[in-house]
Amino acid sequence: MKTCFFLLVFLISSIIFSQNNHIVTTEDGRRVLLKADFTWEYIDVDSTSTTSITNPSKSTSCNLAKDFEEPKLDNKIQAQLKRGRATISHVKKKVAKDYNCSVDDVLLLSVSETKKNGNYNFCANGTKVAYKRIGNSIVKKVKLF
Repeated sequence: MKTCFFLLVFLISSIIFSQNNHIVTTEDGRRVLLKADFTWEYIDVDSTSTTSITNPSKSTSCNLAKDFEEPKLDNKIQAQLKRGRATISHVKKKVAKDYNCSVDDVLLLSVSETKKNGNYNFCANGTKVAYKRIGNSIVKKVKLF
């Protein structure tokens, strides 16, 4: 009997703690974050207040020299990453998609890569961004603290 009681308590408590936030889209296309504490907020900011997209080679926020050239990458590592679609061209496509710009507007500033993982710093739309690759997965690098 005790085992059944503790199992029931554990099941109920896990259901309570497993509540999660949900993102939904309204009829007019805006995204809303529904929180577990029954509050909500808009995720997307009104697009009329955004600034225009600029070419990073002409932008001053990345502070690039006029004769800047992208670093050369190891051809052996890039050939191995081609199978998993994780080459530098694939990473640049992901950055361009995330920052709503063309692949030509994404400049590689620095790179540190091995066959297993890699760290990439880009200038996209005049903004310095960092991405990391673990295996064939490419994600944006975030700062925790």
